[in-house]
Amino acid sequence: MTETALILIDVQRGFDEPGFWGPRNNPGAEANMKALLDAWQESRLPVVLVHHDSREPGSPLRPGQPGNDFKPELDGARPDLVFGKQVNSAFLGDVDLDAWLRKRGITSFVLGGIQTNFCCETTARMGGNLGYDVTFALDATFTFDLPGLDGDVVTADELYRVTAANLANQFATVKSTKDILAGLS
Repeated sequence: MTETALILIDVQRGFDEPGFWGPRNNPGAEANMKALLDAWQESRLPVVLVHHDSREPGSPLRPGQPGNDFKPELDGARPDLVFGKQVNSAFLGDVDLDAWLRKRGITSFVLGGIQTNFCCETTARMGGNLGYDVTFALDATFTFDLPGLDGDVVTADELYRVTAANLANQFATVKSTKDILAGLS
């Protein structure tokens, strides 16, 4: 039986700047990320932490800035792999994630982090396309409102709901943290 890795994406302090990002959803996301991390570490299952190293001059996620650091919920983490990326997908980061997982015989992973509809969704889609059994921990993610093409705001909750539908219909199994943890024991 293969192990299931936990991949937490971009759980960084820079996402705590509402003036930069705008309104967000799911205020319980970080607690769910921590619950998953704690359970994986307690079970001695593989943990991967990915951080976004923005190249944008004004981004709080730039390397060397406090916003590039992981959020306090990851304090005490003992990851098996930590690496950075400059694009949405963790499969296109500073480490060849696909090769790292395959070398260890890992064919499934649970995914959480920030932002639901960008880096998390992109990584889930690529994972599904690469043949991994992907479980998307929806309530262990959050996102922000975005301007729509028509000038209206697309709310974070709408983006969250649409991401779940996109993934569940082709790329991943979408579950709650509670259901994932129940299946782990």
